Amino acid sequence: MQRVAFCTPVNPVESGISDYSEELLPYLGQYVDLTLVVDAEVQPTNQQLLAKLPIIRIGDLAKQHARQPFDAIIYHMGNSPAHSRFWQSLQSLPGIVVLHDYVLHHLMLWHAANRLKNVASYRQLMQHYYAEQGSSIAQRMERGQLGDAVFDFPLSEPVIAQASSLIAHSQYVLERVQPQRPNLATSLVPMGVPLLPAPDRLAARQALQLPAEIPIWASFGHINPYKRIEQALQAFAQFRRTYPDARYILVGSVSPSYDLKALLQRLQLGESVQVTGYVDHADFNRYVAAADLCFNGRYPSAGETSASLLRLLGAGRAVLVSDIATFSELPADVVAHVPVDRDEVALIAAYAQRLWADVALREAMETNARRYVTEKHSLPLAARGYADHLSRVQGWPRLEPQREPLWDINAVTIQHSIAQTIGRKAAQLGLVDDDAPLLDRLAARLRNLLT
Repeated sequence: MQRVAFCTPVNPVESGISDYSEELLPYLGQYVDLTLVVDAEVQPTNQQLLAKLPIIRIGDLAKQHARQPFDAIIYHMGNSPAHSRFWQSLQSLPGIVVLHDYVLHHLMLWHAANRLKNVASYRQLMQHYYAEQGSSIAQRMERGQLGDAVFDFPLSEPVIAQASSLIAHSQYVLERVQPQRPNLATSLVPMGVPLLPAPDRLAARQALQLPAEIPIWASFGHINPYKRIEQALQAFAQFRRTYPDARYILVGSVSPSYDLKALLQRLQLGESVQVTGYVDHADFNRYVAAADLCFNGRYPSAGETSASLLRLLGAGRAVLVSDIATFSELPADVVAHVPVDRDEVALIAAYAQRLWADVALREAMETNARRYVTEKHSLPLAARGYADHLSRVQGWPRLEPQREPLWDINAVTIQHSIAQTIGRKAAQLGLVDDDAPLLDRLAARLRNLLT
């Protein structure tokens, strides 16, 4: 079997790409012999992964490749500091890039500020790719004047330039890559997510001590202005005029730069809105099961494909999404698309009224959602897409599965050490060696902006 180096964050790195990779690896391992390549400070916590795969540090990849060349190297690139050393390696040792986010601005700023300790290199990139306008934006960023403009300056160009070939999970990303490198080999590979057993709404509500009969809205993930939460809450306030017992549950952490409490007070929503903060995996799934209607908004977009959205659809939930970027590619009978315009609030409220009143319509939408993920976004289908890309770009015969999945993702054991837990929390607070206060503050603010 061909040997493939797979460079990615894994748990305990708190990134959706960590979960994505750990779920994909056992299926991709049916086709090739994988070596997992992790960041220098990361000690994987997935016990099955530790038992089944050889693991090396990214700093050792070049030496290992020189001594015994890999047949292919895959780099996962996303818009977070977790990919900084992978970007550093890609510059000297090109490979296949899996571009999870089209906007990599946060990664590039953090890399310049913290890895290189040279913010001037960030300015130079902005000047090189976007001329005077880029230089002006860079100066504003350094002064902490962050805004939506960063979404128009993706800084993914240098990563695309280094790719030997590229995998994306959406046409949206591929359409933006193609003009930059028309001859680059690319593939559209579906994002794979595990399909859990059909959820039991009543049992979930009992476990969470939620009323059985009331309408429940829910949104999942980090809460910030770009998730359109304010517009959803305004629509929810209208919905409550007809259904005063309705509840909206916000499941996830709240950005420090977002005054959610003031917003709830202004809308006079009181205890009808529940903010859970971070919840563990089991409770996350219970909240998904308990919900009647989910809202997944975004504007502007970093061009990401949302694994959390696919998990909601796989659970058979009725979901409203912003009609933007990758979300627009979802079929109209699977999600309800909400244009980001002056009618946004009214349309969210109207969709909610119709879906709650028309049980047959809501159930049909739930059935379509689960079928869509089953047929289009399974983990075996994702692994097949990777295998086909590898065969094509490397000139190999078509890869076929040679064995069963390397492990059962439903039986994963996670082991956390005290040191890992403390280190992870310290990293969340921005406590790093050789702290550069101004640059870290800039990077932290941008992280809140883009996550």
